[in-house]
Amino acid sequence: MNANADPNASLNPQMVFCRACGRQVHISATSCPGCGARQIAAGESPRLLLPAFLLCLVFGYLGAHRYYAGKIGTGILMLLTAGGLGIWVLIDLIMLLSGTFTDIEGRRLTRWL
Repeated sequence: MNANADPNASLNPQMVFCRACGRQVHISATSCPGCGARQIAAGESPRLLLPAFLLCLVFGYLGAHRYYAGKIGTGILMLLTAGGLGIWVLIDLIMLLSGTFTDIEGRRLTRWL
């Protein structure tokens, strides 16, 4: 082996590892060709949209959907203000339906199931 060779030269920046089987897949792949597992995009949250929507619809005034998304601080504020007297809940419902609601790390909740 050449002493000047980069040990990471064989790593391709366009490849990532499958979340299920560990096989290398292209960064733009939506599923693993080896095991068929769905791959999550870089800005996509692993949390699902359907539970967040149902929590907001039923327990939005308590901030339950915010707890689910990891936003504990704003969840407590919603609990103390009854969801901003319902206005904050309505805004969050619209954000959930439009796909702009994010989790604690700023990743969008986009997958329903």
